[in-house]
Amino acid sequence: MVKTVRARAPKQAAGSATAPRIELSSLTKRFGNKVAVDAVDLVADPGTFLVLLGPSGSGKSTLLRCLAGIERATAGCIRLGSVEVDGPGGHLPPERRDLAMVFQDYALWPHLTAEQNVAFALKRRRLSPDDCRRQARSMLDHVGLAALHERYPGQLSGGEQQRVALARALAGRPGLLLFDEPLSNLDADRRERLRVDIGAMVREQGATAVYITHDQAEAFALADVVGVLESGRLVQIGPPEDVYRNPVDAFVARFTGLAGELAGRVVAEGADGLGVGDGSVGVGPPDVVPVDVGGFVVRGRPVGRRRLQPGQPVRILVRPSALRFSGSSAAAGPGATLHATAQQGPRAEVPAIVRDAAFRGWGYEHVIEVAGGHRLAGVPAERRLPFAAVSSVTLAADGCLVVEDDDARPAGAAVAAMLPAGQEVRSSVGALVEPSWDSVPA
Repeated sequence: MVKTVRARAPKQAAGSATAPRIELSSLTKRFGNKVAVDAVDLVADPGTFLVLLGPSGSGKSTLLRCLAGIERATAGCIRLGSVEVDGPGGHLPPERRDLAMVFQDYALWPHLTAEQNVAFALKRRRLSPDDCRRQARSMLDHVGLAALHERYPGQLSGGEQQRVALARALAGRPGLLLFDEPLSNLDADRRERLRVDIGAMVREQGATAVYITHDQAEAFALADVVGVLESGRLVQIGPPEDVYRNPVDAFVARFTGLAGELAGRVVAEGADGLGVGDGSVGVGPPDVVPVDVGGFVVRGRPVGRRRLQPGQPVRILVRPSALRFSGSSAAAGPGATLHATAQQGPRAEVPAIVRDAAFRGWGYEHVIEVAGGHRLAGVPAERRLPFAAVSSVTLAADGCLVVEDDDARPAGAAVAAMLPAGQEVRSSVGALVEPSWDSVPA
């Protein structure tokens, strides 16, 4: 069972509906023999912005639909405030749960104008037609669409349609707001601007929010609390900073952002000249594990509770924040030699060959190759380092997570997921242009 985490919610905005406390107890949803949501326990305090993060098939959409009342739970129960809305006592329909939902595909009425779509959400408040129009126009102004109030959905861009959907959800001032990957159909610029608007407007209204996504950057930017789902199970929940810095297992570490992976073997303390130990290493933070990677010792924090032993094969999951160029780069050629500098404290310095660079506006992100043919992506620098240049990088122990090798996947898979679409990742070192690790010994 995952430990329940309660977040301190922001002060509720004046004039908003009563934000409910969400409590899921052993919530389970099956479709035939398939378990989509597997005994999830979760509590979110009133006014919390909760983001559920997970890959396709993890159960996040099904869990959201159970919260909305669109799906009935197979077992367990859901409580919103003091009311059991799904469980042994019965099932409360969506229209009686005081909630609104923003869908991935906007779900606007095509025959109604933007203003009429927003006003539709106000009908249950039994306002006069003039009051409905005035409040709908005010909400559209709030999302920057007052000038487009007479347009139909087919006359609006995707970003504009999603703003109308957001205005409609907020207009009725529900206590609970549900978001089903609302930014996934938008381009990068519109996605970022609408993300900022969603976070600000939901907190201004003071509602409790549950937002699902597969994008870890989006999750961390929005959330008070992040819950990570895998195969229907809630594997970790907590503040975004804690989930990122202290993942409970390799799945959470990988899904929350890596530069790549390194394969190696645990070495005893003292093997790298940094201290003398008794041959065993720690079982978890703040202990640091020394790992031999291609003849260089890299130190990292162990993930999980099982004791790691010297000689045990492991993988180091490297966060982008752990990487920095440390040496001056030079164009490499056949016969060039890379030398490791002395390691000091929790940082390791290893030689690297630049394999690619991408301009990011603020500077450049590089793909590098280190000993053993391992590739790491996202190494920052203010200037572009030339292709096949020889340099060195430091790896900070705090951003290197050590997991048992039987939890690992092929090292290139993590890097492939981070490269631009269509860019080839070649895993055979022999297929690369000079220098290779045969001609550039460490």
